[in-house]
Amino acid sequence: MPNIHLNDLSAEIEANVRRSLHEDIGSGDITAQLIPEARLAHATVITREAAVICGVAWVDAVFRQLDPRVSVHWQVQDGQRASANQALFHLQGPARALLSGERSALNFLQTLSAVATRCQHYADLVQGTAVKLLDTRKTLPGLRLAQKYAVTQGGCHNHRIGLFDAFLIKENHIAACGGIAAAVTAARRIAPGKPVEVEVESLEELEQALAAGADIVMLDELSLEDMRRAVAITAGKAKLEASGGIDESTLRSIAETGVDYISIGTLTKDVKAVDLSMRLSL
Repeated sequence: MPNIHLNDLSAEIEANVRRSLHEDIGSGDITAQLIPEARLAHATVITREAAVICGVAWVDAVFRQLDPRVSVHWQVQDGQRASANQALFHLQGPARALLSGERSALNFLQTLSAVATRCQHYADLVQGTAVKLLDTRKTLPGLRLAQKYAVTQGGCHNHRIGLFDAFLIKENHIAACGGIAAAVTAARRIAPGKPVEVEVESLEELEQALAAGADIVMLDELSLEDMRRAVAITAGKAKLEASGGIDESTLRSIAETGVDYISIGTLTKDVKAVDLSMRLSL
């Protein structure tokens, strides 16, 4: 599946930001009204910890939607590594807008940078192998495309976006369809041209998936030895994806079996927000 690109996200970013500002500001920021409307200010946002930065376009959209008089001057760009206490961007404009937009802007930046940072860490662990690390659908509701974009900025890759752009035929689908062959045949009929992936739990099921013509076979919690055997059996007839119970301690050894992909839910699901801070001056 192709990676998500920023150029395709303009409408999504505007919608993400619109919802965030409505959620936070509602009928108006009553605390910001304590400040004279004409007062101007400067602000600097720093990261208190090392991180891979992601979310520039979301921050820009926050202040653009709030007040187009706010100028944002970036010192980093998406995908760049930043060190602890490094300045990420400077703001200049009406003080009310800077303060009203602070939380929404930092929420996007801390979350998306967290995803990019986690992904870069995992990508570094498999450096030198041919494997591609994939995300999953374990994302925050309403922020899937944003998080999947962040995955690419950390050096990993996107799996399917949702339930509409590719088939992923799992155990329950197989049981309901009457077998792997029947499920793959039905998929080809329902949506010709869409990628068809089949999850298998044994080498026997792998053989069935290959015979049925699956494009990708997901090896669900197979042993390292069985993964190596699966690579030999498949011999390029389909792509192989390892999945299930994978963590930092097992990632490298799985990559070295020769599988094409490893999918990891933790790339988006278990991230810890990057610690950011905004400092305001008049």
